[in-house]
Amino acid sequence: MQFHHHGYVSTDPRVQPAAGIGLERPAELPDEMDVLIVGSGPAGIVTAAQLAQFPNVHTRIIERRDGRLKIGQADGIQARSVETFQAFGFAEAIIAEAYWITEMAFWKPDPEDPARIVRAAVAPDDPSGISEFPHLIVNQARVLDYFAESARNAPTRLVPDFGWEFEGLEVGTEGDYPVAVTLTRTAGPDAGTQRVVHAKYVIGGDGARSAVRDSIGAVHIGQQANHAWGVMDTLANTDFPDIRTKCSIQSEAGNILLIPREGGYLFRLYVDLGDVNEAERGSVRQTTLEQIIAKANEILHPYTLDVKDVPWHSVYEVGHRVTDRFDDVPVEEIGQRLPRVFIGGDACHTHSAKAGQGMNVSIQDGWNIGWKLGHVCSGMAPQSLLATYSAERHVVAQNLIDFDRTWSALMATKPEDLDDPTELEDFYVRTAEFPAGFLTEYAPSMIVSDASTPELATGFPIGKRFKSARVARVAEGNPAHLGHHHRADGRWRIYAFADRPGQHEDSALKDFARWLKQDPASPVPRFTPSGADLDAVFDVKVVYQQPHSEVEVIEAPGIFRPHHAPFDLMDYEKVYAALPDDDIFEERGISRDGVVVVVRPDHYVSGVFPLTVRAELADFFAGCLLPQD
Repeated sequence: MQFHHHGYVSTDPRVQPAAGIGLERPAELPDEMDVLIVGSGPAGIVTAAQLAQFPNVHTRIIERRDGRLKIGQADGIQARSVETFQAFGFAEAIIAEAYWITEMAFWKPDPEDPARIVRAAVAPDDPSGISEFPHLIVNQARVLDYFAESARNAPTRLVPDFGWEFEGLEVGTEGDYPVAVTLTRTAGPDAGTQRVVHAKYVIGGDGARSAVRDSIGAVHIGQQANHAWGVMDTLANTDFPDIRTKCSIQSEAGNILLIPREGGYLFRLYVDLGDVNEAERGSVRQTTLEQIIAKANEILHPYTLDVKDVPWHSVYEVGHRVTDRFDDVPVEEIGQRLPRVFIGGDACHTHSAKAGQGMNVSIQDGWNIGWKLGHVCSGMAPQSLLATYSAERHVVAQNLIDFDRTWSALMATKPEDLDDPTELEDFYVRTAEFPAGFLTEYAPSMIVSDASTPELATGFPIGKRFKSARVARVAEGNPAHLGHHHRADGRWRIYAFADRPGQHEDSALKDFARWLKQDPASPVPRFTPSGADLDAVFDVKVVYQQPHSEVEVIEAPGIFRPHHAPFDLMDYEKVYAALPDDDIFEERGISRDGVVVVVRPDHYVSGVFPLTVRAELADFFAGCLLPQD
């Protein structure tokens, strides 16, 4: 964390100085705004938290409830989401609060007495070490609290406008705020009154029954629900030995997915209620809490569950559906006009809760559209950038549906009906990278270069998330994770991995650094606003091959030592060196001839280029950013 560069800070350094809209933010919902977000769930609140970093973008987020969510359905936090929490500045706090999943136990019928269950296997949760962050369990309400705090502490001081319900919208073609949105007041003395507000763009993060989705004519495509589950958060006494371990429990009486919860006492049970048809759908929804508890005890035999309290429970049916598109451009008009309305989260993909994907995928939806809207609304990028949201996230959602369909089917299958008795646990281990959030790979586009040379840095695949690695920060010699300095501040990252010569020798790195800072064709002078800090748009860092003891910060090229207003203070935290016992060049397959890795504001690798290349890098940014005065 860096602070004091605007003057001495004696209060909470996580609270950024107010700027732009945040200096005189209207307390009441105004008639006009740049971005209106509908719904403060994961997709909506993450979009808001990202847009709050763009001082001159006026964003509002409305919620029909009269206050914060008190208890949420989702609780599984995959490692990719924890990486995102790090970018938004609260990973350490939420990790301390959460339950950590390190392994999963698989219980099955005892071969000698199938009426009883026995522990059949225990599988590691992250067998290959795909992230330095853990797999967590923490209630959705707390996740939303942390993102809301991030938005509130950001330059625009963004807070939700509670007590407003979305009724409908119309997209016009005239004026700066062409989307007319009809809202109804749901709280306060004026409850029931309606008003119309206007926005440049609208985001629908309003859940599986999304009214925003309906208003743009997007339709769900996929399989109807046909299997029911009862779910309950439970405080109970039990003799089941793995009650504090994530478990898949398969018995002759049905199946349970057990998820221990944060706090040391609470746990969640997903209890199999069986297949349902259309005629039975109404009756299964009437399943009582007592019936769910009784079914759970039947499945757990010979163990028992003495339930003391159930803070929350529900009955739902598993369906796997994804909308035909994630914005208001009809499929037949894609490429002919640009979007004004977007949907994210459950509004555009619905599935089971068994793989813990709903909130996690929604978080990435929100981050994806958030930085893109920030760029467009602040004049940094062309409006065509917004078309990449649906193109990128629709593929991810479809992959999620396909994965969840397989996982849910395995969870609901009796062990004796599986082709292989170890099929469930084998699938869990074999596919660990997908639910953790690391198989997302964006295709070439205006923000994913097809001119890259991926063989120069095989550990940073193009289109996939930038996998952090340890380096030494030269200024103080401390080891640090390179990716942990990548904050969700809307900036691009340019990582220059130096070639072989030492700091005081002529090198490709020095030539690249001079070009990047001074050449009119370079993205830094071309796309950085006049008068702004040198790293206002591009956070440029260098990693030397030599140990930190052979590198001096003050002798690094100027592009790696930007000075910040108002005191013209030099930044000491952009010069790194490889660790002798954990060499990032070896760990990530980086060419010793020197490599430039470009990373988008949402952590995904946009391109890999040789240090000696100029035109390809310049052309890439010319295709996705707008020149600044």
